[in-house]
Amino acid sequence: MRQVRIWLIGLGMVGRWLLKALQADQEALACRYGFRATVVAAANARDGFIHAADGLDLRTLQRLLADGRPISEHPGADRWPTALDGLRATEADLLVEVSSSARDGEPGTAHMHEALRRGIPVVTSNKWPVAMHGAELAALARDQGASLRAESTVMSGTPVLSTLTEGLAGARPIALRGILNATVNFTLTRMAAGLSYEAALAEAQEAGLAERDPSADTEGEDERAKLMILAGLVFGVQLGPEQVTTRGISSLTADEVDRARSAGSPIRSVATLERTGGNDSDRLEARVAPVALGREDPLAGIDDTLNALICRADPVGEVTVVGPGAGPELAGQGVLSDLIALARSLAG
Repeated sequence: MRQVRIWLIGLGMVGRWLLKALQADQEALACRYGFRATVVAAANARDGFIHAADGLDLRTLQRLLADGRPISEHPGADRWPTALDGLRATEADLLVEVSSSARDGEPGTAHMHEALRRGIPVVTSNKWPVAMHGAELAALARDQGASLRAESTVMSGTPVLSTLTEGLAGARPIALRGILNATVNFTLTRMAAGLSYEAALAEAQEAGLAERDPSADTEGEDERAKLMILAGLVFGVQLGPEQVTTRGISSLTADEVDRARSAGSPIRSVATLERTGGNDSDRLEARVAPVALGREDPLAGIDDTLNALICRADPVGEVTVVGPGAGPELAGQGVLSDLIALARSLAG
């Protein structure tokens, strides 16, 4: 039975969900997929990086986190002040990077670079490193014979990236069009039912979908990042934030909402990525904007927290992926799915 040693960077909601899943499903993973997952290191921004060559005790680690105590109190673990220091000093078979990074992608990008340049595969839910450097990271992974998987960065646990990069391997993507933010879609669905923007957003916050400061969602920044990820990993083209034309839903006027409601045309925030200059061009047009959709549009029926992405590829035609787009357990599932795929390749 192959043991797969894991570095786990990031111990927020997704990281804690993953710890619980790995502990609870250890035997099932061994029996069904042929490997044993051993978390040899864990790190967060507050406490630094801890490591035990024989594996950390997951129950102890979860208890420390639940009690708000430093993870450095884990018995028998060595400690480094930062995750990057710890990565450079230790060994593992797989990096799981589920921390939060700034919009420049750091420090997550540095963590992924360190692993990939050593030929160690990476699983991540960390959005901005892949948005800002996805094409470069994917190229580095290929050059080093490693893998980069980032399923949870776009539609949480819904398998859209693997569908587009593996299920449609050999096909040429021409255009993508979709609804990629669950908070925004929930808010717009409630507005279509007659609520004001303020009331609909407050309901999203009460439901735990929107942050206290919801601007990353309502101004379109989250969808901008997801289009950049899709451009880098699906099209192989790195876009900068300034190359994605973005209009958030906070700019919708009452008149726009009323006219759409009267016409029976639901407004949805639609993210679009399309080749320009012909199907063989590497130039992409990218935009995010609220749009009043006709009733026949397949995106018009995507309500509440559902997400959807329609891919047009040559020679396949259109392929649509629909699924839930929010929640730490869904993001955790996406990470776990990626982890299993990479661990199985290592074990094989």
